[in-house]
Amino acid sequence: MIRGRIPTRPQEARYKAKYEKMNKRSPSANPVVLPQARRQPFGVADLFKVGIGPSSSHTVGPMKAAAEFRGTLTSGMHDGRPLEVARLRVVSHGSLAWTGKGHATDRAIVLGLAGERPESIDPDQAEAKARRIDIDKRLRLRVDLEIDFDPSTDVVFDFGEPLGRHPNAMTFEAFGRGGALLLREIWYSVGGGFVEREGDDVDGAHLSPAVVPYIYANARELLSLATQTGLSVAGIALANEEARSSEAEAYAYVDRIAAIMADCIERGLSHRGILPGGLKVRRRAAEMHSRLVANRFANVRPPNEAMDYASVYAMAVNEENAAGGRIVTAPTNGASGVIPAVVRYYREFHEGGNDGIRTLLLTASAVGDLIKRNASISGAEVGCQGEVGSAAAMAAAGLCAALGGTPQQVLNAAEVGLEHHLGMTCDPIGGLVQIPCIERNAFGAVKAINAASLALHGDGSHFVSLDQVIETMRQTGFDMKSAYRETSRGGLAVNVPEC
Repeated sequence: MIRGRIPTRPQEARYKAKYEKMNKRSPSANPVVLPQARRQPFGVADLFKVGIGPSSSHTVGPMKAAAEFRGTLTSGMHDGRPLEVARLRVVSHGSLAWTGKGHATDRAIVLGLAGERPESIDPDQAEAKARRIDIDKRLRLRVDLEIDFDPSTDVVFDFGEPLGRHPNAMTFEAFGRGGALLLREIWYSVGGGFVEREGDDVDGAHLSPAVVPYIYANARELLSLATQTGLSVAGIALANEEARSSEAEAYAYVDRIAAIMADCIERGLSHRGILPGGLKVRRRAAEMHSRLVANRFANVRPPNEAMDYASVYAMAVNEENAAGGRIVTAPTNGASGVIPAVVRYYREFHEGGNDGIRTLLLTASAVGDLIKRNASISGAEVGCQGEVGSAAAMAAAGLCAALGGTPQQVLNAAEVGLEHHLGMTCDPIGGLVQIPCIERNAFGAVKAINAASLALHGDGSHFVSLDQVIETMRQTGFDMKSAYRETSRGGLAVNVPEC
């Protein structure tokens, strides 16, 4: 066991050899993903994306990949002329196949091929547009090109062995009128709405070409930078954002993300009824919130009132996500309720203002960057510890910072938040982001608040470091059977009847 530090390159090589051997022994096991240490940090716009539900890896990512493939087709040339595409075929592999129906992966791919993107699509119109393509069995790729396209046969779920690089893979193929293959691309949806194309140099390819002033590989180096510069974690994150745009633009983006999070809570609190998908899960957030408000006006205020409100806010967001509404990946859709709930808790119970919310979200993005670079935020790779666990760590760090915590206390809060999600599986019933996901976000928010409180009561010193917990989460995830990593082939998904 490696204690106290992220593996060195020779140690990483040993890990890789170990897991390659494991993969040969068990075809369903995922290959090891090694830390991407020396590179630019992910920014706020990377960790907090605007999208639609129900899943960042199974809905947002596939829609983005399909839209990118469409863009290649529509701009591609052959012999000086536009590609004459006659047929498209898309195959989803691994977790995208096993839970694709419940996560609306097929619908997302169809909408992406139709030119929609998750950050701009109108969620209220998405279902109608997908249904029209189902009925007409036609797809317009360019103004002058419309092809036959039947989603029931041209979008395929492959339940065989997953592709090697990542469990969330898609193969896109375009054929000419004579049946000749014109273009084939393999895309991976690697969690949090991030997508990668086979053959691309993905190390930093998603990032702005601007060189940021503060490069760090892990939490230890981030804390060292804070000590050397006198900056907070949020200050370091902001300085890096300013290198990509400007302070005004960075704050504008953070404010927009906060506003969308707040709107999502309000929509969740205004809707009642049954969630789509067949499980007949009833929305509960609106009713619970009404009861809490009524008790407040009746002067019936239990000691745990603040935690009840945080739970309701988290559930409201995830009910909206499950219904396909507009959300913010934070860092994923499946965990999208945790940070908005903690932001709302901070505003209501600590009278936090906009400056504090900016600090909270900037700090959260820095912690999310550490986790994504050195482990994973993908449930298909490491289970729900990488989704709700990461969100809880981000929210805990952000809240601690907003309440005046030192950089040491901030990273302690993140460590506590993640440590107490270690080993959490991703086993959604029916492949839907509903059970246990909605309630799990409520628990993630409460744990984040508690983690921030514990850190603020200490001096920042802690026995277990954030780097050690991130590495433990990575190892635990890759030791976890694939049945417990977003395939709905283990845990609650097989032990609880869907009817």
